[in-house]
Amino acid sequence: MNIRKRLFIVIFGTNTPAGKAFDVALLFAIIISIIAVMLESVSSLESRFGSVFRIVEWILTVAFTLEYLTRIYVTDRKTKYIFSFYGLIDLLSVLPTYLSLVFTGTQYLLVIRALRLLRVFRILKLGRFVGEGEQLSEALKASRHKIVVFLGSVLTLVIIMGTVMYLIEGGENGFTSIPRSVYWAIVTLTTVGYGDIAPQTILGQTIASFVMIMGYAIIAVPTGIVTVEMQKVKSAIAASQNNCPHCGSVGHDEDANYCKFCGEPLED
Repeated sequence: MNIRKRLFIVIFGTNTPAGKAFDVALLFAIIISIIAVMLESVSSLESRFGSVFRIVEWILTVAFTLEYLTRIYVTDRKTKYIFSFYGLIDLLSVLPTYLSLVFTGTQYLLVIRALRLLRVFRILKLGRFVGEGEQLSEALKASRHKIVVFLGSVLTLVIIMGTVMYLIEGGENGFTSIPRSVYWAIVTLTTVGYGDIAPQTILGQTIASFVMIMGYAIIAVPTGIVTVEMQKVKSAIAASQNNCPHCGSVGHDEDANYCKFCGEPLED
């Protein structure tokens, strides 16, 4: 087996001890690089250990660059890898450091390396979570039209409420414009309540109370929409599986003839 084939097994495979060790080491390196970037943004730490953070950042960036180039070298389908999701993330995870030589501050975009941690599903054999994620994705896709209508209704509501509050409260109470009043309506309707703008009149406070109560009701709407669609997806998956007519168990192989739970024939 030549060196290129060996490198391919180590870098892209997780079934060998060397491949799993490589991926685990890669995950630790990613975590260290993200922590270094985050700590560098703390002024007190940057003034004392800034040079250390930058050295760690450059060492790991060079290592990730060599890893990316090696991935391209060992794979037979280079174009497919380069333009794949992980290929693009691998590239974007090294570019910010080089861009920082020209544009100050771009090194903080290195936190995009966090997306590379998604490989943990492949490394730790957590494929079942990927299946759950696909179900959620299907539910969101199926409910997208309802969610768009819902968001449109909410947007219309906050524009109306913001305009009403602008007319009632006016600039002397912080509602200096309709956009700023719409901002207040969004913050209030979502029950965030920053408190930087607050109505001072009795009528304004009364309307604000209704908006806050309405916010709790509105939060439940998208949750209910997605929940219903998820149940539909699960029902469709269960219906497509080979169900046992005797005990109702699901999850049998497509070519199975007998139920693996009760032992009865799957077909009457």
